Amino acid sequence: MYDNFRDFLQGKKRICIIQAENPDGDSVGSAIALDYLLKDTENTLYCPVDVPKYLHYFPDWSRISNEFDYRADGYIIVDTAASILLSKLLDDAAIRNCLYQKPVFVFDHHESEDDLDFPHEAIIEPLPACTELIFRAAKTLGFEVTKPAAEAIYSGISSDTLGLVSASVTSDTMRTMAELIDLGANPAELDEARREFMKKSPRILDYKADLIKRIEYSLDNQLATIHIPFEDIQQYSDEYNPNVLILEEMRLVEGVIVAVAIKTYPDGKVTGKIRTSKPIAEQIAGYFGGGGHPFAAGFRTYDVDYADVVADIVKIMPELLEQAAIDTAEETA
Repeated sequence: MYDNFRDFLQGKKRICIIQAENPDGDSVGSAIALDYLLKDTENTLYCPVDVPKYLHYFPDWSRISNEFDYRADGYIIVDTAASILLSKLLDDAAIRNCLYQKPVFVFDHHESEDDLDFPHEAIIEPLPACTELIFRAAKTLGFEVTKPAAEAIYSGISSDTLGLVSASVTSDTMRTMAELIDLGANPAELDEARREFMKKSPRILDYKADLIKRIEYSLDNQLATIHIPFEDIQQYSDEYNPNVLILEEMRLVEGVIVAVAIKTYPDGKVTGKIRTSKPIAEQIAGYFGGGGHPFAAGFRTYDVDYADVVADIVKIMPELLEQAAIDTAEETA
């Protein structure tokens, strides 16, 4: 198991580790962990956008660059196998040519279908976090997991599971975290560092207050949505991602089952981040060509506006909720 990754590494001296254009704690942790684990190669870390400041609690986050490494012998893509999340890369002819001409390997933990059209090998398993998948592969293949690697993996898993409380967490995940602690990860120290970088300036707190006032409700308050226009993205995203600021607050409103933060861009691009209390997030995202997990997912689409997206979610949500209730009843019968 995982031998295809060992085979991929054979003969390579320089590897570029790629994140999608929506970096989060799991993708940052995956990239940094692989950098620590792959000691026999010279590694570069690439993300097409700047790492948000609230993720700077990862040691060596500054190793991640938005300058693509054309000299690499091979490329590793972490935390996605969806072409829509790699559109910045694939729209660049020079980068696209590299991915077609050189070996590519993909690590992903999402259940969405792998639709990458360039040749690649992959390890794709439905796990709570990509960092957990990388840890499993490293253990199986006999890689040394140093303390820095253990810390990056621990932080990545914690980030993608909302501190180990998401529905995707299993007893295996808990055992993985225990192993990482044995390898040197200190939960208290790591969380203290995370909370330090999660602190908000007065300006960001004022903006959060404005976002809260802009939340809209539909379907008898079962759906909460918010529009984040490009002006907001330009003004605030470098300091704090608006999605991170508001989504959890929206999900915790009484009666809300689905919370969606929708960003709109001048080029017609529309992105959505979804959090739900019923296992329908991935299906909602799939309607717009996206994917993710049952309770957390995302999508990107084009040439629609915020109102169109909300109208489509209002249209499909009742049937998805009904089916989810039937599935739950059958599982408990």
